[in-house]
Amino acid sequence: MRPDNFQQEQQALLQLVLGAAEGVALPPWLSAGDATQARRAQRGLQAYRANGQALAERALTAAYPVLVQLVGEENFAALARHFRAFHPPLCGDMACWGDLLGGFIGASAQLADDPYLADVAHLEWRMHLAGSAADVPPDPASFARLATEDPARITFTLGAGVALLASPYPVASIVNAHLTGSPSLQQAGQRLAEGRAEHVLVWRQGLRPRVRVSTANEHRLLGTLMAGRSLLHALEALDDAPDAVPFDFNAWLGEAVQTSLAMGVHSLPTTEGNT
Repeated sequence: MRPDNFQQEQQALLQLVLGAAEGVALPPWLSAGDATQARRAQRGLQAYRANGQALAERALTAAYPVLVQLVGEENFAALARHFRAFHPPLCGDMACWGDLLGGFIGASAQLADDPYLADVAHLEWRMHLAGSAADVPPDPASFARLATEDPARITFTLGAGVALLASPYPVASIVNAHLTGSPSLQQAGQRLAEGRAEHVLVWRQGLRPRVRVSTANEHRLLGTLMAGRSLLHALEALDDAPDAVPFDFNAWLGEAVQTSLAMGVHSLPTTEGNT
């Protein structure tokens, strides 16, 4: 017979399957019957848990390949199990699960000796999202508007998966050293030993997520544009910065267009230029 509060019982069973309620007995409606039926239910639950854990580890390994290399496969598997116990998947698409791992690592006393790992995870998750971000169609003809229209009324259409990260650690160097070999692992290690901070830019070029070290100027410019502000506002933000340094906008734009970081120019609502 179904329980009176079926939704509550479903949630309890889900927690059991996900392993978020270890040691909790099977719900009475599931364990009803003789001892043989109860043992079968328990074995089935254990199988679901094992399969779910294996799937979770594979999903995290796919999203965090550099982190796996940094901590080792066995340690990462243990980290994945621990993380899943505190933050079980809440939907069927495992590719959407794992965004909280960076914060989880940052709060871990066991990983406190390697504080850069949390930002490596934050960066890898941004790359993971960039890989599945919606395509942005290029509009090369629209760049002509830069020469004819008020910069207070226009802004850039940025490419797929653009994201920023400011880290006190050389996380872009670390990630690229492991994924592309440039810089070398030795160079990335030296930058870490020197305590070098990095502004990091993530986006997708074609089908491949890209990551590179950014400048403070580029970081500020893109952050302003991503907030929905005008090109004029973004450029003024560079001039008003307390650490302002010269910024070659034309050189930046040429590279941004060539690498699919800037895909075109579009208009802003008329109220934006007055704010």
